[in-house]
Amino acid sequence: MPLQTDPLVRSVLRSSVAVHRTLGPGLFESVYKACLKEELTRAGIAAEQEVTLPVVYRRTHVEQGFRLDMVVERRLILEIKSVERLLPIHSAQALTYLKLSGLPQALLINFNVPRLKDGIRSFLNTRHKGPKRDGHEGDEGHEDLGA
Repeated sequence: MPLQTDPLVRSVLRSSVAVHRTLGPGLFESVYKACLKEELTRAGIAAEQEVTLPVVYRRTHVEQGFRLDMVVERRLILEIKSVERLLPIHSAQALTYLKLSGLPQALLINFNVPRLKDGIRSFLNTRHKGPKRDGHEGDEGHEDLGA
């Protein structure tokens, strides 16, 4: 399924492009996060920053959990980077966040690129049991957690 079919993803990408066009590459991740949060708020999109993601192992709650850069509309994880290039560890991080959170989708966005579309990766959680955007169960597409 193409990234652009989900209206929320489309809006997030539009906001991300606006930030990138205004600031360009080369700034700290924290700057892009703050500016993207502002763009999303202006667009009327609910976004939470630094969302705590607890880790539960069997019955043990591990206090050294994770912090998600941003969660949009309580269903889309945004992992923001400003790195020379995305590495496999960045994808693994996004996939782990999907698995632990149970949310349906994550976008990994690297702002440190000349063209933002070259710095975007989408991940779908095929284990997510909520309804798909079109009302069907599950999801197909890009990199995912299936199998």
